[in-house]
Amino acid sequence: MSSFLGVDSSISGRRWIGPSTEVDRQAEALAQHTDLPAPLCKVLARRGVPAEELAGYLDPTLRDLLPDPRKMKDMEVAAARVLQALDQKENVAVFADYDVDGATSAALLIDWFRHFGRAVTLYIPDRINEGYGPNTPAMEQLAQNHSLIICVDCGTLSFEPIAAARAKGADVVVLDHHLGGEALPDANAVVNPNRQDEADAPGYLCAAGVVFLLLVELGRVLREAGRPGPDLISMLDLVALGTVADVAPLTDANRAFVRQGLKIMARRTRPGMVALADVAGLNEAPRAYHLGYLMGPRVNAGGRIGKADLGARLLSTADMNEARLIAEKLNELNAERRDIEARVQDAAIEQAEARGVDAPLVWAAADGWHPGVVGIVASRLKEATNRPAVVIGFDGDEGKGSGRSVTGVDLGAAIQRLAADGLIAKGGGHKMAAGLSLTRDQLDPAMERLSELLAKQGAGDLGAADLKIDGLLMPSAATVELIETLEQAGPFGASAPAPRFAFPDVQILFAKRVGQNHLKVSFGDGLGSRIDAIAFGAFDSPLGTMLEQHGGQRFHLAGRLELNQWQGRTSPQLRLEDAAKA
Repeated sequence: MSSFLGVDSSISGRRWIGPSTEVDRQAEALAQHTDLPAPLCKVLARRGVPAEELAGYLDPTLRDLLPDPRKMKDMEVAAARVLQALDQKENVAVFADYDVDGATSAALLIDWFRHFGRAVTLYIPDRINEGYGPNTPAMEQLAQNHSLIICVDCGTLSFEPIAAARAKGADVVVLDHHLGGEALPDANAVVNPNRQDEADAPGYLCAAGVVFLLLVELGRVLREAGRPGPDLISMLDLVALGTVADVAPLTDANRAFVRQGLKIMARRTRPGMVALADVAGLNEAPRAYHLGYLMGPRVNAGGRIGKADLGARLLSTADMNEARLIAEKLNELNAERRDIEARVQDAAIEQAEARGVDAPLVWAAADGWHPGVVGIVASRLKEATNRPAVVIGFDGDEGKGSGRSVTGVDLGAAIQRLAADGLIAKGGGHKMAAGLSLTRDQLDPAMERLSELLAKQGAGDLGAADLKIDGLLMPSAATVELIETLEQAGPFGASAPAPRFAFPDVQILFAKRVGQNHLKVSFGDGLGSRIDAIAFGAFDSPLGTMLEQHGGQRFHLAGRLELNQWQGRTSPQLRLEDAAKA
């Protein structure tokens, strides 16, 4: 495949790859049969959207895309048990994971029970002291005072802890999406689209999506009995945040969840979301990007390096003052998390590069790396190398790690295979993210075997330096109207990346370093049109220095278009990702 604009090695060392001939043909056909602009047709063609499905794709609705909850195994059993607990005023506990998906899932249930005047007990384990998922001491303790424990975003592989709770007299319902094993725990119900015995379930859902489907089923049962339930649409802000932050693919019903959830969020009715947006400095209508990079990390900060339940408490509180206090604390923890992450990231990148980043797996491990940041650092390694990445921190002989994958490579299944074969102490997850625990002696054999498993899925065939370009644009074409039109193909995120365009042979009109390592740029085509751009982390590579000291040299620039809101004015802006000499 020939490089796009002849860029075989950009300033950042990447090869630029344009759309295939087939995608170009499909885009031209869409443009001929519709009045949509060519850049949008390029995006739709890349997604494989046929002309007859355009209307539904550009306006995704829950009415058309919501899966039938009753087609999932154990869903009706779970709904019946939850309604029984509500009607008999039982004590209910929600045991949630400490990440955003767990927090949003817990908040959904807390909201639902609150509508009926019922409070539930929230339990989120400490990442360092208890680790991921239900543990036996916590479940036994909850079982003493609660007749129903609902595990969200965890529990599918928690055989002993669930058995311990059942032995103490509590019922257990699991609402999860992580990969299941050949057997299931002895829970009353395990609702999980990624159970091995599920044939056609919506496996793309995160846990918040699974919980929402339970609430839909509960709503159906209540309506059939003539009983009013809460407004579920108003809860989609939680589902949207969980979906984006958990890197669930933005396809099928997830597109409708996020599209509608962003609208709910923009109304600023949930105290926790309002406080979170304010403390993150979000002064515009939220987009999926903001959920993934501004709001999600702050919710996660409590589980990573602070008190594990802060995120769920923030999202479920009805008190604005409490929301502001928690949001401020999470913001402080997030800043602290960034400092810890930076130190681990520098060391991990150095180690991974020394080992080589062309293998199917990129990994790093060392003593003292905080378990709360290894997942983020793995994500950075994945983004830099276009390879699945695993980062592990050791405390004595015990190592806890986290991995992130690339599209088309199921990391969760591979790590679960390692656990089944006894190569690691335990591990699991889903396609794009997974966790694992292992001993020091297991490290090298486990990483070698994991690399082999990922190679069989094609991980080693990925171009580490390829930058995919959707098409060409001139500065004059990058208008507010075009960007708003492109947003119709959103939301953008996992499995649905935002379109990336190249601006050929442009002149740098202004360049200035902002902050510690970012670059602000204005560029034009010499014909009077100009556009602003921001390159985050530009000085982490040669990109920042080269553009700052351009000396009149003309460049090809590549990045993603976005709207910039400043002092009441909306203007187009390029989130600059790469450049090459013209």
